[in-house]
Amino acid sequence: MNARNWWLMISVGLGIMLNPLNSSMVAVAIPRLQHVFGLEFTVVSWIIFSFYIGSAVAQPVMGRASDIFGRRRIFLAGLVIVFAASLLAPWSPGFGGLVVLRIIQSIGTSMVVAVGMAIIRVNITDKQASALSVLSMFTSGAAAVGPFIGGVLIHVWGWSSIFYINLPFVTASFLLAWRTIPQDKPSAALLPKQSLRQWMSRMDVPGILLFTVGLVAVLAQLLSAKSSGHVSLFNVVIGLSGLILLAVFVRHELRTAMPFIPLRTFAGYPGLIRVNVEFMLVNLLFYSVFFGLPSYLQLVRQVSEFHTGLLMLSLGLCSLAVSPIAGRWINASGPRPAQAVSAILMTVGSVWIVMLNPASPVISIILALAAFGISNGLNNVAMQAALFNNSPKEIIGVSSGLFSTSRYFGTILSSLLIGIIMGNQFSFSGFRLLGIILAVIALCLVFMSRRRSVETKGSHHSLDDR
Repeated sequence: MNARNWWLMISVGLGIMLNPLNSSMVAVAIPRLQHVFGLEFTVVSWIIFSFYIGSAVAQPVMGRASDIFGRRRIFLAGLVIVFAASLLAPWSPGFGGLVVLRIIQSIGTSMVVAVGMAIIRVNITDKQASALSVLSMFTSGAAAVGPFIGGVLIHVWGWSSIFYINLPFVTASFLLAWRTIPQDKPSAALLPKQSLRQWMSRMDVPGILLFTVGLVAVLAQLLSAKSSGHVSLFNVVIGLSGLILLAVFVRHELRTAMPFIPLRTFAGYPGLIRVNVEFMLVNLLFYSVFFGLPSYLQLVRQVSEFHTGLLMLSLGLCSLAVSPIAGRWINASGPRPAQAVSAILMTVGSVWIVMLNPASPVISIILALAAFGISNGLNNVAMQAALFNNSPKEIIGVSSGLFSTSRYFGTILSSLLIGIIMGNQFSFSGFRLLGIILAVIALCLVFMSRRRSVETKGSHHSLDDR
């Protein structure tokens, strides 16, 4: 691989790491933001919701937009947007403005992520697998050290520093990308000849709006009802309206020729649907711990942001350490054994959380984090392998897009679960209840894994009988 390709990988890597870095650093910032803005826990949870909802919508949209405007333009424009949002966020006059800028930040990082891998695939043809593994190190590493970096920054310079830290990375990525990413002609250079209606149809703007407004309405009213302690007529109307919009969204996606989320394509592949459901559930489990444990440490145990970030580092490091081992294991035995072990570890970790108390030794917390970190390292590889095993080659691109969306659904549901359980204030009793719910979900995954193994053995015996 020549020097230019290495610089191209670094420029793209510095850009795509911004999404996992910004989604993970905020885990340590929740208690500080709650105190600074004087908010209830359910309200401050929107700093997490907003980023993942924005990413869930923006990534597939921007992937499609790159066909119209070109990958290089989308990548560079995304970096500019991240720079502006990160620079302005600390100056927001209120929490609502901060959430808006957080959404803009998620859109910018999604623009970069949506085309970053494609840029590498198109422009680096020699040792492509090695190039993709290098990019994976950027994203996995950023997610792993994000809470630690966030904890150190907040402890030393305050919450605004988790936004300012983006500026040098964005600048370096932009300057390198400007020089190393080749100019590309948009595949849809005939855009001026298309009408606005044709363009909106191609981007499935109605589907995007139905999905976004419906999802936000349902989430907002669930959290609002929990926070206020009662369900008003307004809550019911808005919540039902959101459900109706989501139902209309499903109907629209099944009928439109170019859907935002291709539901019709997956109707004939039950194995593919199962993989995405399981991926959503494992991310629900992982991110419930990822976002819940820092608040437990700071609000229940009175641990500083710095030491919270240091403890959370064990989660990311275990995940990083296990990933290469998981790759070799899955190559030899397939994804199912790794998925089964992962489900068992998440069950053990969830039960361990239930057993924690405000005076539990630090080693107990590290062991719980290690269980989830190892399971996450296994799942990162096993779920991707299961996706490839269950997806026909002709729709692998679409399958990968929906796979990413399933991850975001899991993270959104994790934030929703924490917000509903905690209500106005994070509490130890709520944290213990969260552990019980996670243990039940993890046990369901163990059962699903065991059932798949039995079905597979049964199918093998049937073939032998023939």
